[in-house]
Amino acid sequence: MQLRQHPLPSPTPGTQRELVSLHYGQPGQGQKVYIQASLHADELPGMLTAWHLRRHFDALEAAGRLRGEVILVPMANPIGLSQWWLQSHLGRFEGLSGENFNRHYPEHIEAAARHAESQLGDDPARNVAVLRAALKTEVQASPADTELKALRKTLMLMACDADVVLDLHCDAQAMMHLYTETPCWPQCEPLAAYLGAGVTLLATDSGDNPFDEACSQVWWKWAKHFGDRFPIPQACLSVTVELRGQQDVHHDLAAKDAQAIVDFLIHRGVIASDAPDGATPPVPAPVGDARPLAGSIPVPSPVGGVLTFLREVGETVREGDVIAQVIDPISGSVTDLKSPTDGLLFARDTLRLVTAGARVAKVAGREATRTGKLLGAR
Repeated sequence: MQLRQHPLPSPTPGTQRELVSLHYGQPGQGQKVYIQASLHADELPGMLTAWHLRRHFDALEAAGRLRGEVILVPMANPIGLSQWWLQSHLGRFEGLSGENFNRHYPEHIEAAARHAESQLGDDPARNVAVLRAALKTEVQASPADTELKALRKTLMLMACDADVVLDLHCDAQAMMHLYTETPCWPQCEPLAAYLGAGVTLLATDSGDNPFDEACSQVWWKWAKHFGDRFPIPQACLSVTVELRGQQDVHHDLAAKDAQAIVDFLIHRGVIASDAPDGATPPVPAPVGDARPLAGSIPVPSPVGGVLTFLREVGETVREGDVIAQVIDPISGSVTDLKSPTDGLLFARDTLRLVTAGARVAKVAGREATRTGKLLGAR
């Protein structure tokens, strides 16, 4: 394993930070896998899972079982890690710009397509290699005049040419669930089964270019751009893995999740099986299913007050079911918060004092009913 340090430009004198990445296997041999944890720096289950993955990859490399390249970034956001206010960790938005650390990754699709077009042909594998090289050149040339831009650029340089990208996050209180683009679902389905995901939310370009989509959408957009002229496969499976809730930082869960990811990589052929007959771990029966992200409906509170939930994460609810109540301790009034659709209550907030207009839960329905930007938090 090689440990690499990536200095970020100092926003003010004496405050320079660095990003650290761990590199396993040999670049250019087999598939490339990129895994990062806690891009939202206050989402900690990914960091513990990355620690367990590091132990796996150390042992797998020593045993000669890696058939590809693996990059593990155990803490993907040193900027957010340092943002505290009165003992509260603020790791989702950069304090200087107010931008979400998991949005606004630059798009280089058109520029890379122009530079690669003369080298493309009838061989899909060669087309993938050519486009990856062109994309990496564009990312390398992109400006990084702020610490946040430099962080985004550094992460993308490591991930943009990967076959598999896993971005480890979590929600407030939630069951295991995944986000991926619709063209990625056939490749993602075994991962969802290994992880025991309760639901996988699918979209094609959900808006504001989050990290996972910045890695995967280039391929279906290139396929659309070139049409029948050149065969362009979906050469990157990129997934946001929501490791339950913010308080689910436990060795038993992290060890289970790390083993599931290793089993998936054995299934993909990135890691050699240790079974005598070379068999891969069987794909478990799925726990959940795939549903449109446009069918995931937030539950807002029209009033402020004390929030109490009547339904638990993981329950199936019907449209109109009361899932929570907001109580005004001064007037004594009670406001029922009802499910906006038939579906799965897969996530809810941890705060129990809410403000008017706050979104307190999410219900995943089976029908796409929303349009426009589908992700919250700018």
